[in-house]
Amino acid sequence: MGKKKSRFETEVIHSGYKADEHQDSLVPPLYQTSTFTFANAEQGERRFAGQEEGFIYSRLGNPTVKILEDRIAVLEQGEAGLAFSSGMAAVSAVLVALTKTGDHILCSQGVYGCTFGLLELLKEKYGIDHDFSLMNSADLLEQEIRPNTACIYIETPINPTMKLVDLGLVARVANEKGIPVVVDNTFCSPYIQTPLTLGCDVVIHSATKYICGHGDVIAGLVIGKKEFIRQVSKTTQKDIGGIISPFDAWLLLRGMKTLPLRMDRHCENASELFRFLKDHPKIETVYFPGDPEHQDFSIAKKQMKQPGGLISFTIRGTKETAQQLMNQLQLIKIAVSLGDAETLIQHPATMTHAVVPEEERRKMGFDDTLLRLSVGLESWEDLQEDLEQALDKI
Repeated sequence: MGKKKSRFETEVIHSGYKADEHQDSLVPPLYQTSTFTFANAEQGERRFAGQEEGFIYSRLGNPTVKILEDRIAVLEQGEAGLAFSSGMAAVSAVLVALTKTGDHILCSQGVYGCTFGLLELLKEKYGIDHDFSLMNSADLLEQEIRPNTACIYIETPINPTMKLVDLGLVARVANEKGIPVVVDNTFCSPYIQTPLTLGCDVVIHSATKYICGHGDVIAGLVIGKKEFIRQVSKTTQKDIGGIISPFDAWLLLRGMKTLPLRMDRHCENASELFRFLKDHPKIETVYFPGDPEHQDFSIAKKQMKQPGGLISFTIRGTKETAQQLMNQLQLIKIAVSLGDAETLIQHPATMTHAVVPEEERRKMGFDDTLLRLSVGLESWEDLQEDLEQALDKI
C-alpha cells in the first residue's frame, strides 16, 4: 500500500523534504554554495556523465532549490519542477525549448507585457511567428492552429483583462494534434487552479507573486513531465542561465507555507471590494472572475477553486482621470507587482503593458482608463474606505 496523499494545506508545508536527509533540521537548510566537492576524480566524472546522482554546481542544481522544485511539482500535481531567477526567465526558457525557426505559437488574446515583448523578439530575430486567439471554441482553435504550431501559450485569467480560457477545451484540441499547452498560472497559484489536471502540459509561475507572497523575491517556476523538465534543465536553463539563488529558493519555501491562508484572505478581500466597485457611479466596468455577470463566469466555476485576488476596472473619464485616482490613494500603493500582503494598483497601458502598441492593447480588450488592483491582506474595510475617498476626489 502506497503512502497516503495529503491535502494541499499539508503538502505545501511538508512535501519534497525529509528532515533526516538534512541533519534533522525542521526547516529546510540554506545551501549557500556555488559548487560541490567530489570524493574523488572518478565520482566527478560519473556525475558529469549523468551516471550518478548528486550535485555538481549550483547552476546545475542545489539541495535547497531542489526542495522547492519538488514541492511545487506536488502542488501542481506534475511530475517535476524547475526553478528560475525570474518569471520571464521561466517563460523564455520554455518557449525557446519548444520552438525553432519557422515555428508558430498560438497565444491567448492577451499576455503580460514582457511576454508580448519576448514573442516579438522571437519573431523579429528568429522567425518564430505568433497569433492571438479568443480560444472560445474547438472550431476556432482548429482554424487557428497551423501545421507549424509548436505550442499553445495561455494566461488565464489574462493579464490585465481578467478574461478566462477554458483549459480543458484547449487541451482536448491540442492533445489530439500532439501540440503542448503551456499555461501561465501566476494569477491563480496552484491553490486555486491546477492546469495539468485539466490536460495541459506545462505550467509556469512568476513565483515573485503569490508563491512568495511577501514582495521580497524575484523568481520563476516551471512544472511538467520529468522528460520535458530534464530537457529544459539541461539546455535552455543550463546554457542561457536564469538560475535562482539558493537564498531566494529558501525564502520561497518559507513564504509558500502560508499560501492557502493568504489566498483565502486575498480572495475574500477581493470579493468585498468587487461589490463596492461594481456599484460605484464613477466606475464604468469591473472585471472579476467572481462576478456572476462576468462573460466567463461558467469557466471560473469549472476550473477555479476561488475567483482570485485581482480586479481590473475602468474609470469613467480618461487616462488622466485614472492617474488622478491613483494619486489620491493613501493606503493602497502604486506598484506593478501582485500577490503581496500590501494592496497594489497599477495602470497597465503605461506600466506593465507599455511595450504593447495601443492598437494591440485595444485588441486585447483594454484602453487607457483601465486600472488593475492586486488586493492584499489588509482589512477590506480600510481598503474600501481608501478607494472611496479617492473616488470622491476625482
